[in-house]
Amino acid sequence: MSSNIMVIGLNIHTAPVELREKVSIPESEWPQAIRELCSLNHIEEAAVLSTCNRIEIYVVALPKNRGIKEVTEWMCTYSGVSVTELREHQFLLYNKDATQHLFEVAAGLDSLVLGEGQILAQVKQVVKNGQGERVPGFGRKISELFKHAITAGKRVRTDTNISSGSVSVSSAAVELALLKHIPDSSSTSPRVLIVGAGKMGKLVIRHLIAKGCKEMVVVNRTEDRVAAIREELNTDNAGVIIEYKPFSEMLSCAAQADVIFTCTSSKDPLFIKESVQAALRCVNSSRSRLFIDISVPRNVESSVSELEGACVYNVDNLNEVVEANKEDRLRKKKEAEVIIAEEVKKFEALKDSLETVPTIKKLRACAERIRAAEVEKCLSKIGDDDLSENNKKAIYDLSLAIINKMLHGPMQHLKCDGTQNRNLSDILENMHALNRIFDLDTEMDDKLQAKLQENQKQSS
Repeated sequence: MSSNIMVIGLNIHTAPVELREKVSIPESEWPQAIRELCSLNHIEEAAVLSTCNRIEIYVVALPKNRGIKEVTEWMCTYSGVSVTELREHQFLLYNKDATQHLFEVAAGLDSLVLGEGQILAQVKQVVKNGQGERVPGFGRKISELFKHAITAGKRVRTDTNISSGSVSVSSAAVELALLKHIPDSSSTSPRVLIVGAGKMGKLVIRHLIAKGCKEMVVVNRTEDRVAAIREELNTDNAGVIIEYKPFSEMLSCAAQADVIFTCTSSKDPLFIKESVQAALRCVNSSRSRLFIDISVPRNVESSVSELEGACVYNVDNLNEVVEANKEDRLRKKKEAEVIIAEEVKKFEALKDSLETVPTIKKLRACAERIRAAEVEKCLSKIGDDDLSENNKKAIYDLSLAIINKMLHGPMQHLKCDGTQNRNLSDILENMHALNRIFDLDTEMDDKLQAKLQENQKQSS
Protein backbone atom coordinates (compact mmCIF):
# COMPACT_ATOMS: atom_id res chain seq x y z
CA MET A 1 0.00 0.00 0.00
CA SER A 2 1.43 3.38 -1.04
CA SER A 3 1.38 6.51 1.08
CA ASN A 4 -0.91 9.37 0.06
CA ILE A 5 0.05 13.02 -0.37
CA MET A 6 -2.87 15.06 0.96
CA VAL A 7 -3.73 18.68 1.63
CA ILE A 8 -6.28 19.67 4.26
CA GLY A 9 -7.05 23.32 4.78
CA LEU A 10 -9.06 26.49 4.59
CA ASN A 11 -8.58 29.31 2.13
CA ILE A 12 -10.17 32.53 0.98
CA HIS A 13 -12.51 30.57 -1.33
CA THR A 14 -13.86 28.23 1.37
CA ALA A 15 -13.76 30.08 4.70
CA PRO A 16 -14.22 33.65 5.96
CA VAL A 17 -11.35 35.52 7.60
CA GLU A 18 -13.09 35.17 10.99
CA LEU A 19 -12.46 31.40 10.81
CA ARG A 20 -9.10 31.46 9.01
CA GLU A 21 -7.55 33.66 11.69
CA LYS A 22 -8.44 31.12 14.39
CA VAL A 23 -6.75 28.28 12.54
CA SER A 24 -3.74 30.26 11.23
CA ILE A 25 -0.29 29.12 12.39
CA PRO A 26 2.50 31.71 12.77
CA GLU A 27 5.68 30.87 10.86
CA SER A 28 7.63 30.58 14.11
CA GLU A 29 5.34 27.69 15.10
CA TRP A 30 5.57 25.73 11.81
CA PRO A 31 8.41 23.41 12.97
CA GLN A 32 6.57 22.47 16.16
CA ALA A 33 3.34 21.94 14.21
CA ILE A 34 5.18 19.55 11.84
CA ARG A 35 6.64 17.63 14.78
CA GLU A 36 3.21 17.26 16.38
CA LEU A 37 1.58 16.20 13.12
CA CYS A 38 4.26 13.58 12.45
CA SER A 39 3.83 12.17 15.94
CA LEU A 40 0.32 11.13 14.92
CA ASN A 41 0.00 7.43 14.18
CA HIS A 42 -0.67 7.61 10.43
CA ILE A 43 1.28 10.74 9.38
CA GLU A 44 4.77 10.21 7.94
CA GLU A 45 5.66 13.72 6.68
CA ALA A 46 4.10 17.18 6.94
CA ALA A 47 4.37 20.85 5.92
CA VAL A 48 2.42 23.98 6.85
CA LEU A 49 1.55 26.87 4.53
CA SER A 50 -0.18 29.64 6.49
CA THR A 51 -0.73 33.09 4.94
CA CYS A 52 -3.37 35.81 5.13
CA ASN A 53 -5.40 33.99 2.46
CA ARG A 54 -4.95 30.35 3.47
CA ILE A 55 -3.98 27.79 6.07
CA GLU A 56 -3.08 24.52 4.36
CA ILE A 57 -1.50 21.42 5.87
CA TYR A 58 0.22 19.00 3.50
CA VAL A 59 0.92 15.48 4.76
CA VAL A 60 2.10 12.09 3.59
CA ALA A 61 -0.30 9.66 5.23
CA LEU A 62 -1.08 5.94 5.28
CA PRO A 63 -3.91 5.08 5.14
CA LYS A 64 -5.75 8.11 3.74
CA ASN A 65 -8.92 8.15 5.84
CA ARG A 66 -7.15 7.81 9.18
CA GLY A 67 -4.70 10.52 8.15
CA ILE A 68 -7.58 12.90 7.39
CA LYS A 69 -9.19 12.20 10.76
CA GLU A 70 -5.95 12.75 12.69
CA VAL A 71 -5.05 16.03 10.93
CA THR A 72 -8.59 17.38 11.29
CA GLU A 73 -8.63 16.59 15.01
CA TRP A 74 -5.19 18.18 15.42
CA MET A 75 -6.38 21.38 13.70
CA CYS A 76 -9.39 21.51 16.01
CA THR A 77 -7.25 21.02 19.11
CA TYR A 78 -4.77 23.68 17.97
CA SER A 79 -7.37 26.29 17.03
CA GLY A 80 -10.28 25.58 19.38
CA VAL A 81 -12.62 25.37 16.37
CA SER A 82 -15.18 22.54 16.49
CA VAL A 83 -14.88 19.58 14.09
CA THR A 84 -18.31 20.43 12.65
CA GLU A 85 -17.35 24.02 11.84
CA LEU A 86 -13.99 23.05 10.43
CA ARG A 87 -15.43 20.35 8.17
CA GLU A 88 -18.04 22.79 6.89
CA HIS A 89 -15.31 25.04 5.46
CA GLN A 90 -12.25 22.81 4.90
CA PHE A 91 -11.22 21.33 1.57
CA LEU A 92 -9.47 17.98 1.03
CA LEU A 93 -7.36 16.99 -1.96
CA TYR A 94 -5.34 13.83 -2.56
CA ASN A 95 -2.26 12.85 -4.55
CA LYS A 96 -2.36 14.33 -8.08
CA ASP A 97 -5.11 16.82 -7.14
CA ALA A 98 -3.12 17.94 -4.09
CA THR A 99 -0.03 18.37 -6.26
CA GLN A 100 -1.92 20.39 -8.84
CA HIS A 101 -3.43 22.59 -6.12
CA LEU A 102 -0.05 23.46 -4.61
CA PHE A 103 1.43 24.21 -8.04
CA GLU A 104 -1.51 26.52 -8.78
CA VAL A 105 -1.04 28.19 -5.39
CA ALA A 106 2.66 28.80 -6.09
CA ALA A 107 1.80 30.22 -9.50
CA GLY A 108 -0.75 32.62 -7.99
CA LEU A 109 -3.69 30.96 -9.77
CA ASP A 110 -5.53 30.19 -6.54
CA SER A 111 -5.05 33.65 -5.00
CA LEU A 112 -7.75 36.28 -4.61
CA VAL A 113 -5.58 38.51 -6.79
CA LEU A 114 -4.81 36.30 -9.79
CA GLY A 115 -1.06 36.08 -10.39
CA GLU A 116 -0.17 37.39 -6.91
CA GLY A 117 3.60 37.54 -6.57
CA GLN A 118 4.06 37.23 -2.82
CA ILE A 119 2.68 33.69 -2.53
CA LEU A 120 5.68 32.20 -4.36
CA ALA A 121 8.00 33.72 -1.76
CA GLN A 122 5.77 32.22 0.96
CA VAL A 123 5.99 28.75 -0.63
CA LYS A 124 9.79 29.16 -0.76
CA GLN A 125 9.70 30.02 2.94
CA VAL A 126 8.06 26.65 3.70
CA VAL A 127 11.11 24.89 2.22
CA LYS A 128 13.58 27.27 3.88
CA ASN A 129 11.85 26.81 7.24
CA GLY A 130 11.66 23.00 6.98
CA GLN A 131 15.26 22.53 5.85
CA GLY A 132 16.79 25.33 7.92
CA GLU A 133 15.23 24.05 11.14
CA ARG A 134 16.06 20.47 10.08
CA VAL A 135 12.56 19.39 11.00
CA PRO A 136 12.45 15.55 10.80
CA GLY A 137 8.86 15.47 9.53
CA PHE A 138 9.70 17.69 6.53
CA GLY A 139 10.70 14.58 4.59
CA ARG A 140 11.75 13.75 1.08
CA LYS A 141 8.32 13.52 -0.56
CA ILE A 142 7.01 16.76 0.95
CA SER A 143 10.31 18.52 0.27
CA GLU A 144 10.30 17.45 -3.40
CA LEU A 145 6.63 18.47 -3.70
CA PHE A 146 7.33 22.02 -2.53
CA LYS A 147 10.53 22.36 -4.57
CA HIS A 148 8.65 21.35 -7.72
CA ALA A 149 5.88 23.80 -6.81
CA ILE A 150 8.48 26.58 -6.73
CA THR A 151 9.76 25.50 -10.15
CA ALA A 152 6.21 25.52 -11.52
CA GLY A 153 5.49 28.94 -10.00
CA LYS A 154 8.64 30.44 -11.50
CA ARG A 155 7.95 28.96 -14.93
CA VAL A 156 4.38 30.30 -14.99
CA ARG A 157 5.57 33.79 -14.12
CA THR A 158 8.36 33.69 -16.71
CA ASP A 159 6.33 32.23 -19.57
CA THR A 160 3.02 34.08 -19.09
CA ASN A 161 3.96 37.38 -17.42
CA ILE A 162 0.92 36.84 -15.19
CA SER A 163 2.53 38.84 -12.39
CA SER A 164 2.49 42.17 -14.23
CA GLY A 165 0.36 44.92 -12.67
CA SER A 166 -1.25 45.05 -9.22
CA VAL A 167 -0.94 41.42 -8.17
CA SER A 168 -0.33 41.16 -4.43
CA VAL A 169 -2.42 41.65 -1.33
CA SER A 170 -0.36 44.69 -0.37
CA SER A 171 -0.66 46.33 -3.81
CA ALA A 172 -4.38 45.55 -3.91
CA ALA A 173 -4.74 47.19 -0.48
CA VAL A 174 -3.16 50.38 -1.83
CA GLU A 175 -5.42 50.24 -4.90
CA LEU A 176 -8.42 49.86 -2.61
CA ALA A 177 -7.31 52.94 -0.66
CA LEU A 178 -7.12 54.87 -3.93
CA LEU A 179 -10.64 53.78 -4.81
CA LYS A 180 -12.06 54.61 -1.40
CA HIS A 181 -10.19 57.56 -0.01
CA ILE A 182 -6.70 58.61 -1.10
CA PRO A 183 -6.68 61.48 -3.61
CA ASP A 184 -4.27 61.30 -6.51
CA SER A 185 -0.81 62.85 -6.29
CA SER A 186 -1.99 66.16 -7.72
CA SER A 187 -4.42 66.70 -4.84
CA THR A 188 -3.83 67.34 -1.15
CA SER A 189 -1.83 64.46 0.28
CA PRO A 190 -3.71 62.29 2.77
CA ARG A 191 -2.24 61.43 6.13
CA VAL A 192 -1.18 57.79 5.90
CA LEU A 193 -0.28 55.43 8.74
CA ILE A 194 1.24 51.97 8.32
CA VAL A 195 1.24 49.72 11.39
CA GLY A 196 3.95 47.09 11.04
CA ALA A 197 7.24 47.24 9.13
CA GLY A 198 7.63 43.55 8.25
CA LYS A 199 7.44 42.05 4.76
CA MET A 200 3.84 43.13 4.14
CA GLY A 201 4.41 46.59 5.63
CA LYS A 202 7.43 47.17 3.41
CA LEU A 203 5.43 46.18 0.33
CA VAL A 204 2.62 48.57 1.29
CA ILE A 205 5.17 51.39 1.65
CA ARG A 206 6.72 50.52 -1.71
CA HIS A 207 3.33 50.61 -3.46
CA LEU A 208 2.30 53.85 -1.73
CA ILE A 209 5.49 55.53 -2.97
CA ALA A 210 4.83 54.22 -6.48
CA LYS A 211 1.39 55.84 -6.35
CA GLY A 212 2.89 59.21 -5.41
CA CYS A 213 2.54 59.21 -1.63
CA LYS A 214 5.36 61.41 -0.26
CA GLU A 215 4.70 61.35 3.49
CA MET A 216 3.71 58.55 5.83
CA VAL A 217 4.05 57.46 9.44
CA VAL A 218 5.15 53.92 10.30
CA VAL A 219 4.45 52.41 13.71
CA ASN A 220 6.70 49.50 14.60
CA ARG A 221 8.20 47.89 17.70
CA THR A 222 11.70 49.03 16.74
CA GLU A 223 13.06 51.78 14.52
CA ASP A 224 15.72 49.57 12.94
CA ARG A 225 13.35 48.03 10.40
CA VAL A 226 11.95 51.42 9.42
CA ALA A 227 15.47 52.75 8.91
CA ALA A 228 16.32 49.70 6.77
CA ILE A 229 13.23 50.35 4.60
CA ARG A 230 14.23 54.00 4.15
CA GLU A 231 17.67 52.89 3.01
CA GLU A 232 16.41 50.10 0.72
CA LEU A 233 13.85 52.34 -1.00
CA ASN A 234 16.28 55.29 -1.12
CA THR A 235 13.58 57.60 0.24
CA ASP A 236 15.86 60.59 0.85
CA ASN A 237 16.72 60.92 -2.83
CA ALA A 238 13.10 60.27 -3.79
CA GLY A 239 11.86 63.10 -1.56
CA VAL A 240 9.77 60.72 0.55
CA ILE A 241 9.41 61.21 4.30
CA ILE A 242 8.85 58.07 6.42
CA GLU A 243 8.42 59.00 10.08
CA TYR A 244 8.88 56.34 12.75
CA LYS A 245 6.63 56.12 15.82
CA PRO A 246 6.64 53.48 18.59
CA PHE A 247 3.63 51.29 19.36
CA SER A 248 2.87 53.37 22.41
CA GLU A 249 1.79 56.19 20.05
CA MET A 250 -0.20 53.99 17.66
CA LEU A 251 -3.69 55.17 18.67
CA SER A 252 -2.79 58.86 18.65
CA CYS A 253 -1.19 58.42 15.21
CA ALA A 254 -4.32 56.65 13.97
CA ALA A 255 -6.49 59.50 15.23
CA GLN A 256 -4.40 61.93 13.15
CA ALA A 257 -4.44 59.76 10.00
CA ASP A 258 -6.86 59.52 7.08
CA VAL A 259 -5.87 56.00 6.02
CA ILE A 260 -4.51 53.30 8.31
CA PHE A 261 -2.91 50.13 6.90
CA THR A 262 -2.37 47.32 9.43
CA CYS A 263 -0.06 44.44 8.65
CA THR A 264 1.44 42.87 11.78
CA SER A 265 1.63 39.27 13.02
CA SER A 266 -0.14 40.08 16.29
CA LYS A 267 -2.51 37.35 17.43
CA ASP A 268 -4.74 39.88 19.18
CA PRO A 269 -6.51 42.94 17.70
CA LEU A 270 -4.54 46.17 17.94
CA PHE A 271 -7.52 48.42 17.29
CA ILE A 272 -10.66 47.76 19.35
CA LYS A 273 -13.78 49.87 19.26
CA GLU A 274 -13.47 51.46 22.70
CA SER A 275 -9.79 52.48 22.35
CA VAL A 276 -10.30 53.90 18.85
CA GLN A 277 -13.36 55.83 20.02
CA ALA A 278 -11.39 57.34 22.93
CA ALA A 279 -8.51 58.31 20.63
CA LEU A 280 -10.85 60.00 18.17
CA ARG A 281 -12.48 62.04 20.96
CA CYS A 282 -9.05 63.46 21.84
CA VAL A 283 -8.63 65.03 18.40
CA ASN A 284 -12.28 66.11 18.16
CA SER A 285 -12.40 65.45 14.41
CA SER A 286 -15.40 64.30 12.42
CA ARG A 287 -13.54 63.39 9.20
CA SER A 288 -13.71 59.82 7.91
CA ARG A 289 -10.96 57.26 8.46
CA LEU A 290 -10.22 54.23 6.38
CA PHE A 291 -8.78 51.12 8.06
CA ILE A 292 -7.34 48.58 5.63
CA ASP A 293 -6.40 45.46 7.58
CA ILE A 294 -4.39 42.89 5.59
CA SER A 295 -3.35 40.83 8.62
CA VAL A 296 -4.54 37.35 9.55
CA PRO A 297 -5.37 37.18 12.43
CA ARG A 298 -6.97 40.60 11.94
CA ASN A 299 -5.45 43.66 13.62
CA VAL A 300 -8.68 45.70 13.54
CA GLU A 301 -11.80 44.54 15.34
CA SER A 302 -14.80 44.47 13.01
CA SER A 303 -16.81 46.53 15.54
CA VAL A 304 -14.56 49.54 14.78
CA SER A 305 -16.67 50.01 11.64
CA GLU A 306 -19.62 50.89 13.91
CA LEU A 307 -17.92 54.17 14.84
CA GLU A 308 -19.06 57.23 12.95
CA GLY A 309 -16.76 57.96 10.01
CA ALA A 310 -14.75 54.72 10.35
CA CYS A 311 -14.62 52.25 7.46
CA VAL A 312 -12.91 48.90 7.95
CA TYR A 313 -11.75 46.60 5.15
CA ASN A 314 -9.92 43.28 5.46
CA VAL A 315 -8.33 40.83 3.00
CA ASP A 316 -11.74 39.44 2.07
CA ASN A 317 -12.84 42.88 0.82
CA LEU A 318 -10.38 43.28 -2.04
CA ASN A 319 -12.77 42.11 -4.77
CA GLU A 320 -13.19 45.56 -6.30
CA VAL A 321 -9.49 45.70 -7.07
CA VAL A 322 -9.41 42.09 -8.24
CA GLU A 323 -11.99 42.81 -10.94
CA ALA A 324 -9.61 45.28 -12.63
CA ASN A 325 -7.71 43.72 -15.57
CA LYS A 326 -9.51 40.44 -14.90
CA GLU A 327 -10.03 39.60 -18.58
CA ASP A 328 -6.31 39.81 -19.37
CA ARG A 329 -5.43 37.74 -16.33
CA LEU A 330 -7.96 35.03 -17.21
CA ARG A 331 -6.30 34.69 -20.63
CA LYS A 332 -2.92 34.31 -18.94
CA LYS A 333 -4.44 31.82 -16.50
CA LYS A 334 -5.34 29.48 -19.37
CA GLU A 335 -1.73 29.59 -20.56
CA ALA A 336 -0.56 28.95 -17.00
CA GLU A 337 -2.82 25.91 -16.61
CA VAL A 338 -1.08 24.20 -19.55
CA ILE A 339 2.29 24.75 -17.85
CA ILE A 340 0.93 23.49 -14.51
CA ALA A 341 -0.34 20.28 -16.16
CA GLU A 342 3.12 19.63 -17.61
CA GLU A 343 4.84 20.24 -14.27
CA VAL A 344 2.34 18.02 -12.40
CA LYS A 345 3.05 15.20 -14.86
CA LYS A 346 6.81 15.54 -14.22
CA PHE A 347 6.36 15.47 -10.45
CA GLU A 348 3.97 12.52 -10.50
CA ALA A 349 6.59 10.50 -12.41
CA LEU A 350 9.22 11.44 -9.81
CA LYS A 351 6.87 10.72 -6.90
CA ASP A 352 6.02 7.28 -8.28
CA SER A 353 9.71 6.46 -8.72
CA LEU A 354 10.31 7.51 -5.08
CA GLU A 355 7.80 4.86 -4.05
CA THR A 356 10.42 2.20 -4.82
CA VAL A 357 13.07 3.69 -2.50
CA PRO A 358 11.58 2.25 0.74
CA THR A 359 11.24 -1.16 -0.92
CA ILE A 360 14.88 -1.10 -2.02
CA LYS A 361 15.97 -0.19 1.53
CA LYS A 362 13.72 -2.80 3.14
CA LEU A 363 14.79 -5.54 0.69
CA ARG A 364 18.46 -4.86 1.37
CA ALA A 365 17.84 -4.75 5.15
CA CYS A 366 15.96 -8.06 4.95
CA ALA A 367 18.80 -9.68 3.00
CA GLU A 368 21.39 -8.28 5.43
CA ARG A 369 19.55 -9.74 8.44
CA ILE A 370 19.48 -13.18 6.80
CA ARG A 371 23.15 -12.93 5.76
CA ALA A 372 24.34 -11.87 9.22
CA ALA A 373 22.32 -14.59 10.93
CA GLU A 374 23.60 -17.36 8.62
CA VAL A 375 27.22 -16.22 8.92
CA GLU A 376 26.90 -16.31 12.70
CA LYS A 377 25.46 -19.85 12.54
CA CYS A 378 28.27 -20.94 10.26
CA LEU A 379 30.98 -19.53 12.53
CA SER A 380 29.44 -21.09 15.65
CA LYS A 381 29.34 -24.54 13.98
CA ILE A 382 32.95 -24.34 12.81
CA GLY A 383 34.08 -22.71 16.04
CA ASP A 384 35.49 -19.20 16.25
CA ASP A 385 38.70 -20.37 17.85
CA ASP A 386 39.50 -22.72 14.95
CA LEU A 387 39.41 -19.91 12.34
CA SER A 388 41.96 -17.24 11.63
CA GLU A 389 40.87 -13.66 11.08
CA ASN A 390 41.62 -14.03 7.38
CA ASN A 391 39.31 -17.07 7.13
CA LYS A 392 36.54 -15.25 8.99
CA LYS A 393 36.91 -12.31 6.63
CA ALA A 394 36.76 -14.66 3.63
CA ILE A 395 33.46 -16.15 4.88
CA TYR A 396 32.09 -12.65 5.52
CA ASP A 397 33.13 -11.43 2.06
CA LEU A 398 31.68 -14.53 0.40
CA SER A 399 28.30 -14.05 2.11
CA LEU A 400 28.27 -10.39 1.10
CA ALA A 401 29.12 -11.18 -2.52
CA ILE A 402 26.35 -13.81 -2.76
CA ILE A 403 23.76 -11.38 -1.36
CA ASN A 404 24.86 -8.55 -3.66
CA LYS A 405 24.72 -10.74 -6.76
CA MET A 406 21.29 -12.12 -5.81
CA LEU A 407 19.92 -8.62 -5.16
CA HIS A 408 21.37 -7.10 -8.34
CA GLY A 409 18.53 -8.29 -10.60
CA PRO A 410 15.62 -7.27 -8.33
CA MET A 411 17.27 -3.90 -7.60
CA GLN A 412 17.69 -3.14 -11.30
CA HIS A 413 14.00 -3.88 -11.86
CA LEU A 414 13.10 -1.29 -9.21
CA LYS A 415 15.15 1.56 -10.66
CA CYS A 416 13.67 4.28 -12.83
CA ASP A 417 16.80 5.97 -14.21
CA GLY A 418 15.99 5.85 -17.91
CA THR A 419 18.86 3.43 -18.72
CA GLN A 420 16.53 0.44 -19.14
CA ASN A 421 13.63 -0.01 -21.52
CA ARG A 422 11.19 -0.31 -18.62
CA ASN A 423 8.09 1.82 -17.98
CA LEU A 424 6.88 3.08 -14.63
CA SER A 425 3.93 0.69 -14.37
CA ASP A 426 6.34 -2.27 -14.76
CA ILE A 427 8.58 -0.89 -12.02
CA LEU A 428 5.68 -0.39 -9.61
CA GLU A 429 4.37 -3.88 -10.41
CA ASN A 430 7.82 -5.27 -9.56
CA MET A 431 7.86 -3.28 -6.33
CA HIS A 432 4.49 -4.66 -5.21
CA ALA A 433 5.58 -8.20 -6.13
CA LEU A 434 8.75 -7.94 -4.03
CA ASN A 435 6.79 -6.47 -1.13
CA ARG A 436 4.47 -9.50 -1.21
CA ILE A 437 7.19 -12.15 -1.76
CA PHE A 438 9.44 -10.92 1.06
CA ASP A 439 6.60 -9.66 3.27
CA LEU A 440 8.19 -6.20 3.32
CA ASP A 441 4.92 -4.36 4.01
CA THR A 442 5.03 -5.64 7.59
CA GLU A 443 7.84 -3.13 8.24
CA MET A 444 5.28 -0.35 7.85
CA ASP A 445 3.12 -2.12 10.41
CA ASP A 446 6.13 -2.29 12.74
CA LYS A 447 6.63 1.47 12.34
CA LEU A 448 2.99 2.13 13.17
CA GLN A 449 3.16 -0.20 16.16
CA ALA A 450 6.25 1.66 17.45
CA LYS A 451 4.38 4.96 17.17
CA LEU A 452 1.42 3.57 19.06
CA GLN A 453 3.64 2.25 21.85
CA GLU A 454 5.45 5.59 22.11
CA ASN A 455 2.14 7.48 22.32
CA GLN A 456 0.90 5.11 25.02
CA LYS A 457 4.08 5.75 27.06
CA GLN A 458 3.61 9.53 26.80
CA SER A 459 -0.04 9.39 27.84
CA SER A 460 0.59 7.09 30.84
